[in-house]
Amino acid sequence: MTVSRFSGPAVLALLVVATSSHAADKRPLNIDDFARLREVGAPQLSPDGERIAYTVSTADLLQDKRVNDIWITNWRDGGERQLTFTPDDETDPRWSPDGRWLAFLASRRDDKEHSQLWILDMAGGEAEKITSLPGTVEDYAIAPDGRQVALVVSDPDDDKLLVDSAKTDKPIVIERFYFKEDITGYLGRSRQHLYLLDLRTRSVQALTTGNYDEARPSWSPDGRLLAFVSKRSADPDRNDTFGLYLMAPIAGSAPRLLTTYQGEGQDTDWASTPQWSPDGRQIAFVAGGDPKLLYYAVHGLAVVDVASNQVRLLTKQLDRNVDQPHWSGDGKSLLGILEDDSTTQLIQVALRDGAVRKLTAESQELSSLDVSANNRTTVLRSQPQYPAEVFAFERGHFRQLTRQNAALLAEVRLAAVEPSVAKSRDGTSISGFIVKPLDYLSGRRYPTVLRIHGGPVLQFTNGFSFDWQLLAANGFAVLASNPRGSAGRGEAFSKAIFADWGNLDAQDVLAHVDLAIANGLADPARLGVGGWSYGGILTNYVIAQDSRFKAATSGASISNILAGYGTDMYIREYEMELGPPWKDAATWVRLSSPFLHADRIRTPTLFLCGSLDFNVPLLNSEQMYQALRSQDVPTQLVIYPGQNHGLTRVSYGKDRFERYLAWFDRYLRRD
Repeated sequence: MTVSRFSGPAVLALLVVATSSHAADKRPLNIDDFARLREVGAPQLSPDGERIAYTVSTADLLQDKRVNDIWITNWRDGGERQLTFTPDDETDPRWSPDGRWLAFLASRRDDKEHSQLWILDMAGGEAEKITSLPGTVEDYAIAPDGRQVALVVSDPDDDKLLVDSAKTDKPIVIERFYFKEDITGYLGRSRQHLYLLDLRTRSVQALTTGNYDEARPSWSPDGRLLAFVSKRSADPDRNDTFGLYLMAPIAGSAPRLLTTYQGEGQDTDWASTPQWSPDGRQIAFVAGGDPKLLYYAVHGLAVVDVASNQVRLLTKQLDRNVDQPHWSGDGKSLLGILEDDSTTQLIQVALRDGAVRKLTAESQELSSLDVSANNRTTVLRSQPQYPAEVFAFERGHFRQLTRQNAALLAEVRLAAVEPSVAKSRDGTSISGFIVKPLDYLSGRRYPTVLRIHGGPVLQFTNGFSFDWQLLAANGFAVLASNPRGSAGRGEAFSKAIFADWGNLDAQDVLAHVDLAIANGLADPARLGVGGWSYGGILTNYVIAQDSRFKAATSGASISNILAGYGTDMYIREYEMELGPPWKDAATWVRLSSPFLHADRIRTPTLFLCGSLDFNVPLLNSEQMYQALRSQDVPTQLVIYPGQNHGLTRVSYGKDRFERYLAWFDRYLRRD
């Protein structure tokens, strides 16, 4: 709302009355609103900083999936315009160096299985398909002169190409140490490599080959070199040591190793693309910490000198995760996103001495930072009262550029989200949030649901949460805790649960329950708990050691840890954190306590999982369901056919929320 220059006391009073009346007309959030949410992603500034391309994901109820389209907005007035309108996905928009065209990835028309590169002329007309490769284009980078594009292309699946769909599929032959991955499935010989596309001739040639993957290509400012990320050890499956390489964009050119650094697992999606300094002398990247600590280690911003290979870690003193580095126009500093306690902030790091300056201090959730050559800055920003939207950041303040969810937010009332700090059993302060029921009345106790995040090295932040708001709209109080193991509090806080799951972190989340009871909010006779992935895992630990909970929802979880070895995608993490089972069986048995002591569980529990989940496979939920059913504890197992670790069908997403509400309503006996 913009207040005119006639903003005296009388006008302000009228505004307060109008705002209160408008709020009273709003309705509570409901499950159908899940399909109305619009997810904004991947903002990309044009070279002159005047326009921002981004994606918007909307629910296509006929296809029962979410579809990404590309939109554009302006830096100055924030007007929004949709560029693509197909029933297929368009992702990863990138501007040409002169801003005349926009590239993106899409799988549509004659090839629904493989994403290819498309180009859209900003002067008008239809998008043009540029590549028709047998493999999927996973990523790309446009050369500074706009004439070439470095592509990351996955090898075609030879078996699928040779097998007639009407015939029996060939046997799957496994030889790799790391042999399965969620969404991808079983891993064979296929890898992803660098290719060079000439836009004038449309010819494509391979730049790299070999038994390893390349990712995150980045052109030097003069276009003479490509930086990229790869793991090129004898068996890349067995470690997290990534290499940052340089090569000339010429077939047969030998890559030069600049430096190695610790990453996080096989997937380089967590990391940022290497960023060249404006003068081309240095490259900024995100590097992990002690390899023995896996994802519990703090990662931060580093720079490597291209000529000497010398590396400097700039943010070591922060003891916080920092990522998404972007150079300032003068090359004297880097901007990045700092993950702090229950929030994320923009920071600026001086190249000369590593001095860090926080540019923001609000309670918020930030992601997808982008910075233009003239220092214009955009970011996705969310707060508890609105989902992520594109914001400009200038003169120390945020300015909203997109309003994709304005129509929905104009209709619904949302519950306030309040910060909370509880003292755990050993006196450690544990941050979290309290969401009171939408029509909360002081002095009343409410059925209360403890929500537990996944990861475990993630955290709840000051961002929008549909499930918190849905529970609050239906009369539940919601508690959200960031226990030890979470990000945002430094390395010691995260690694406190290393090989000790369900101990300190369970005490920490229970401290928030105790606090809510002591403060008169939570009804101790109507407590629920639930989470997904590690949130489901910790839920199982909690209900195995605390009988107060009258209902639980455990999504994509595991309790018999021995059953995870060789059946999920975490083989390397298991061996590094717990040791091989035949060498340290006692640890594996200790961590399997919810399954091996299932007779201690009395909480009615709803188990949910996707049938194709290779992250935390279905068999683990089946085991816990069977164990509780054997004990005659009320339980139910919900299997989502064809789904991986995350549910992609819109109807399944709604179904999950409906089941959450029905389960808690059934056992927590709301008034």
